[in-house]
Amino acid sequence: MAPPPSSGRPEVEDAPRPADGCAAAAAGPLADRIGHRFVDPGLLDEAMAHRSWCAEHEVAVSNERLEFLGDAVLGLVVAEHTFRTHPELSDGALSKVRAAVVNTKVLAEVGRELGVAEPLRLGRGEDQSGGRAKESILADATEAVIGALYLDGGLEAAERLVLGLLGERIVQAVGEPGESDHKSRLQEHSVRLGRGVPTYAVEGFGPDHARRYRATVYVSGRCMGMGDGRSKKEAEQVAAQLACGELEDERGGDDA
Repeated sequence: MAPPPSSGRPEVEDAPRPADGCAAAAAGPLADRIGHRFVDPGLLDEAMAHRSWCAEHEVAVSNERLEFLGDAVLGLVVAEHTFRTHPELSDGALSKVRAAVVNTKVLAEVGRELGVAEPLRLGRGEDQSGGRAKESILADATEAVIGALYLDGGLEAAERLVLGLLGERIVQAVGEPGESDHKSRLQEHSVRLGRGVPTYAVEGFGPDHARRYRATVYVSGRCMGMGDGRSKKEAEQVAAQLACGELEDERGGDDA
């Protein structure tokens, strides 16, 4: 007998998930904004469970596994889309485009657009310290949502969401590939203004399985920007982007 046809959804084992009626109700509007009716709504609920909430409520499953999966799906969708639609780009240019749209800052922005902050389940301390506005938490939750959507609806559903959120940003990144390399831009501006080459100080924080980095950039010995990222390079790029804005503002003030 032939095996039954595949539904297109990845097969996954059931795991205990966090249960919170208020959060589940809040995730309903999020599903509407995503534009997908979840066969398993528990996946979206799990995507909203931050580890700080799980620690306080002794729940085993946080959104970190979905975040891991979503990060991989996101990278694949952006890479394949850019590869297929822009055959003129070299591998280096493709990497720059992906870096320009797959980073903590951009993912936090699209997370705000989706409205992931409201249904997020955070521990009391994390919530009181402004966790719903933290770029790292919003970016992680956004990736967890993508992971949940992939498991529930397959790659096609995840691709629709990713390209709906990032399509315009990809077009912009392709049109201005150099804009994604903020470190190079900052160095050019700094040297042109006679302030020398910027220097960076990077420190790591967080547990090993969710390590993050914070970079501080100095121009002529003065702190010009700070940025967080999942890698040292990403943190430095975020810091350099902020520093570029600072230099341009100063330059505009001098010209006035």
